[in-house]
Amino acid sequence: MRIVRGVAIWIVRALATCLLVATLAILATSLSPIYNFPEPRPFCGPDIYNPYADIDSTVVWSRANFHTHTRVEGPLNECEYWPEEVAAEYAKYGYDIVTFSNHNEITEHPTLSGEVVSLYEHGYNLFKNHNLVFGADEVCRYDMLLPLGVSQRQFMLDMLGRDADMVQINHPLRTVATTDEHMRLLDGYTLLELDSGRSTENKYWDVALSAGHYVLGVANDDLHYPDRSRCIAIRSNFLATPTLSYDDIVSTLRRGSFYAMRTPDYGGGDWQEKVCRNNALTEVTAIGLRGDEVYIELSSKADSIKFIGQNHSTLHLSLDSDRASMVLAEDEPYVRITAYLPAGEVIYTNPFARYDSATAESPRRESGHSVNWLYTLLLNAALLVVGVGIVMLYVKLIWRKR
Repeated sequence: MRIVRGVAIWIVRALATCLLVATLAILATSLSPIYNFPEPRPFCGPDIYNPYADIDSTVVWSRANFHTHTRVEGPLNECEYWPEEVAAEYAKYGYDIVTFSNHNEITEHPTLSGEVVSLYEHGYNLFKNHNLVFGADEVCRYDMLLPLGVSQRQFMLDMLGRDADMVQINHPLRTVATTDEHMRLLDGYTLLELDSGRSTENKYWDVALSAGHYVLGVANDDLHYPDRSRCIAIRSNFLATPTLSYDDIVSTLRRGSFYAMRTPDYGGGDWQEKVCRNNALTEVTAIGLRGDEVYIELSSKADSIKFIGQNHSTLHLSLDSDRASMVLAEDEPYVRITAYLPAGEVIYTNPFARYDSATAESPRRESGHSVNWLYTLLLNAALLVVGVGIVMLYVKLIWRKR
C-alpha cells in the first residue's frame, strides 16, 4: 500500500507541476501594455482614393495564394506534401504566385527563390490568433498563449510589424473571441483575410473600414490538404503586378491593386473539370474612377453586382449585368464592390475611400493608439501577484511535509 500511495502522490505532483508551468506560461505571456485607442473616425475628404489608378492596361492579372502550408523538416507538420509538390498542384489551376506560410518558419519557394514574397504564419496561441508576416528576416518566436484583449492583440501586431514589410490578420471569423470592437480598434496591419468559408458578405471587413481603417481584403486557401479538391483553388487574389519580383508584389498589395475571388469546388472531385474551369474564370476587365463615379466591368455577366459602403450598407445594386457603376456621394466615406456570379463565384474589390490628396497619399492613417501607463501598471502588477500566489499555494499544498 505504501508503494501505491507513493506512486499516486508522485503522479499528483507531476500533474500539478505541469498545470503550474502551463499557468505561469499563460500569465507570463499575458504581460502587455494597455492602450488608449482613438475614437473611430470614418474616411472623409474631397478626393476619392482609387486603388486601381496605376494599373497598366497591358498588365495581365496574376493569380496568387499567400496562405499555403507544406511539409517541413521535423516531426510537426500541417501538410504531408513538400513545397515543390504543392507549387506544381497550384500551377495546374493557373496560379502564378504561391507563397508558403508555414507556422513560425520561413519556407523558400523551390524554384523561384528570391522572386516571390517571403513570409510565415505567426502564432502558437490557443485562440488561433494568427497573422501572416511579410518580408521578415527571421521568425518572431514570442506569442501570447491567451490573447483575450484587444490591447494584447494590438501589442502582437505592433511587435510583428516592427521587423516586417507588412502584416495580415488571418481568418478573423475562426479566431476565438474576435469581436466587432476588436475590428473597430485594431490598427497597424495592411491586409485582412476574407471569406473563411462561413460568410460571403465579410461584414467584419466593413466594421474595420467604417471605423476609418483602410485595410485591404485578400482571399486565401489556407491550404493544408492539396489532395482534397474542396481545399485547393477555392480562394485567390488577382494582382496587377508587372513582374513576380518581391518589390512589385508587395507594392501591388500595399496599393490595393488587386481583387479577391472565391471559387466553387468545380466538379466536386472531378479533377479534370476542376482544372479546366479554374483556367477559364470570369475576370475584371476594367475598374476605376471617372470623376466621382466608381465603375467595374467583367468578362461575363454576374447575377448581381453590389456596391457596399459605410456600416455594410448597400449603396447600389445592379442585376444580371457584366458592368455597373455609381457616383460616390460626398458624404459617403467609401465603397467596395462585390460581384456574385452564376456558378457561385464571388469577386471582391478593394475599397474606394474618401481622403484629402493634398495632405496624404492614401486614406491609410498612422497608428493612433498610445499606452495607458496606469492601467498597464495595474494589469501587469495583478498578473505578477496572481503568479506568486499560485506558486506559494502550489508549494504549500503539493510539497508540504506530512
